[in-house]
Amino acid sequence: MIGSLGRPVVHLGRRLFDVVLPPRCKKCGALVVEDDRLCSDCWMSATFLGPPWCACCGLPFEYDVGAGSLCGACMAAPPLFDVARSALAYDDASREMILRFKHGGDETLSRLFARWMALAGADLFSEQSIIVPVPLHPWRRISRRFNQSALLAAELARLTGLPSDPLSLVRVKRTPSQGGLGKTARTLNVRGAFAVRPDRREKIAGRRILLVDDVWTSGATAEACIRACRKAGSGPASLLTLARVL
Repeated sequence: MIGSLGRPVVHLGRRLFDVVLPPRCKKCGALVVEDDRLCSDCWMSATFLGPPWCACCGLPFEYDVGAGSLCGACMAAPPLFDVARSALAYDDASREMILRFKHGGDETLSRLFARWMALAGADLFSEQSIIVPVPLHPWRRISRRFNQSALLAAELARLTGLPSDPLSLVRVKRTPSQGGLGKTARTLNVRGAFAVRPDRREKIAGRRILLVDDVWTSGATAEACIRACRKAGSGPASLLTLARVL
């Protein structure tokens, strides 16, 4: 614990550190007031998602069509999750920053991204929930050095106090990249790709699952993960992603 005499020293140390290495925008590198922030220009260019939106999947509506309204896709084929939310649109403004996190190895972005996700998914957090990240195949994790979804899940657990379980759900089949595939091809590509480890089924049995991923494109990966959790005896599931392709 830092005493009253130690606080000014810590504050001075932080000020000196900021002089040597001042906080910079996580996207463009411009000077900002605090760490893990965007500058005003980059903030204004981002498309953050919010109401009015589909009560189920969070697809933004152009105008308010009433509380509890569903989009056409959710009415035609109700998804496996109860509710899904995404923090921002995956577009020209967000793509470079997300790819730098996902493939470029910038793990520090997880702190900023998780704060955005916590705001977007505020209505998904409950005491019965357990946060489960979408897993990577072991070989892909080795090539990337970390699982970006697991980093986001860990930060969300820190922000919300909910438990994170990065071990129970595993990827048992190495599949080609989903990039460039249509919805049907994506669904076939990840069929049977996920499973809950037999020795950890009791960890998720009956629990509400909050599945966390970085980018939601077609929903095929999320549904394959939720299907595997339900097969292992989990309760209802929600989905929270950093970004969504609209």
